[in-house]
Amino acid sequence: MSTKEKVLEQIKVEEKEKTNNEIVLYNDDVNTFDYVIDTLMYVCDHTPEQAEQCSLLVHYKGQCTVKTGDLKDLEPRCSKLLQAGLSAEII
Repeated sequence: MSTKEKVLEQIKVEEKEKTNNEIVLYNDDVNTFDYVIDTLMYVCDHTPEQAEQCSLLVHYKGQCTVKTGDLKDLEPRCSKLLQAGLSAEII
């Protein structure tokens, strides 16, 4: 008879928690799909397909995360969305 030993290794993993902020765009009854799509392409650097999908999600779900990243990058983008008459906030 042979005896097999099982060795469990404990690995300590340190992860740096990275906090990503998000710009959330909210639905409104004022702006057209084309206007929202054009604004998302200009402000958030979306492709036409991304902007269209986000506008549909906003319309049907009431909100959509349109951009994630560092707060320094998101603040001016969110300000531009607000200046364009869209409802958005950073969370």
